[in-house]
Amino acid sequence: MASIKKRPDGKWRARYRDADGKEHARHFDKRIDGQRWLDEVTASILTGQYVDPRAGRETFETYAEQWRDAKPHRPSTAKAVKQHLTRYAYPVFGKRRLSSITTSDVQSWATGLTKIHKLAPSTVRTVFNTLSAVFRAAAKDRKIARTPCEDIDLPPIPRKRIVPLTIAQVRELAARMPEQYRALVIVGASTGLRPGELFGLQVRHVNFFARTLDVEQQVQQTAGHGVRVCELKTPTSYRTVPLPQVVIDALAAHLRAHPAEPDGFVFTAPEGGPIVYNHFMDNVWRDAVKAAALPSGTGPHALRHAYASTLIAAGESVKAVSERLGHKNAAMTLNVYAHLFPDSEDRTRRAIDTAFQDHADSVRTEETVPTAPTQLRP
Repeated sequence: MASIKKRPDGKWRARYRDADGKEHARHFDKRIDGQRWLDEVTASILTGQYVDPRAGRETFETYAEQWRDAKPHRPSTAKAVKQHLTRYAYPVFGKRRLSSITTSDVQSWATGLTKIHKLAPSTVRTVFNTLSAVFRAAAKDRKIARTPCEDIDLPPIPRKRIVPLTIAQVRELAARMPEQYRALVIVGASTGLRPGELFGLQVRHVNFFARTLDVEQQVQQTAGHGVRVCELKTPTSYRTVPLPQVVIDALAAHLRAHPAEPDGFVFTAPEGGPIVYNHFMDNVWRDAVKAAALPSGTGPHALRHAYASTLIAAGESVKAVSERLGHKNAAMTLNVYAHLFPDSEDRTRRAIDTAFQDHADSVRTEETVPTAPTQLRP
């Protein structure tokens, strides 16, 4: 029920009752403004877009904490989300009402991530995505009419051109590894597994007869330098990778030297159990990288890049490379490895030149074909 009446002071009082019977009212100088407001409220109710004005009074921090507790984040994601909110969002928006935060406020905050906090462009986007997720949820919960995170200008992320390891560098790195981890380098560079997938590989995942490897889980480091076996990054990360002979030989030799049960990890920490990423980096990987004279920033992910570059150089399609890597789609593969695919300019030139040359040859052939002699009449 809605109505609009003129008050003794000349103001116009527009009011309506919501579904719970709660009355809402506003005062306007002109009747037309009050009627416009009631029309907008009525339209929002009919279209399902109505937002109770009281809902947005909740503070950003109160709602964000409820949202965070309800989300089924993986431990690593949950840790990052908490850090984004407590370090960057709560100091600015924490005590403010949800409905009071505007797009301009968010833009100013996002700009400050670069100017004040000196965050890298990629980190700015990651932190912003967390804030945006909270506001999207608030809009879905009808706490606010719309998210203030739309049309925000973020710093561009410079495209990083990957320089993959050569096969010679991969072999040198493997040779510099402790014997226990030499096969890990070969397997990583010959299957494209992510580091966590490589550490989560168990004997049961390897089919020596079918020459395939099933990627079904990964190992992640937790707080306190612990580890957990967990699901993969995305649904497309679950995949079966064909194994070349070099991997079959490396795994067979490794398992002869380091036997394991079907449910045992192929590669383990020195004391047993799954590999802890930080310990592996500090005690094994960086020393081997240095000994192999590779760039100091070379990480285990470089093995995945080496695999991708080898497939691309061999002429594999974008779709095939994407499937082998477990990417979400081919666009993601191109975003990372586009510069490694052969340039098509020369193929374009050859295609056009060939077409014109074939046409010219056809014309010349038609001109030189002899014709039957003309019969003379007696």
